[in-house]
Amino acid sequence: MHKLSLDEVRAIADLARLTLSEDEVARYAAQLSQILSYFQALQAVDTSDVPPIASVLLAATEDALRADGAPVALSPAEAVANAPQAENNQFKVSAVLDE
Repeated sequence: MHKLSLDEVRAIADLARLTLSEDEVARYAAQLSQILSYFQALQAVDTSDVPPIASVLLAATEDALRADGAPVALSPAEAVANAPQAENNQFKVSAVLDE
């Protein structure tokens, strides 16, 4: 496992435009080193039989999505049917700006 040095953490923080205290630098060095060790473990997994995919999201939702289609639109009369006030198939509201 590659352990990040304090200087490497400071460089990463500098790239991210973060100001870290020395305690934070030490804490993040340990945490980031642990994260890198997880990636090293993942790299050891044999994926030669797994076909590449363009997007994980697409593969996960490809069967879950309905077919795309235009919904049936309401007629103007249906759209204003439940409005408190309507006139000529339009919503009638109080004026919001003074004239």
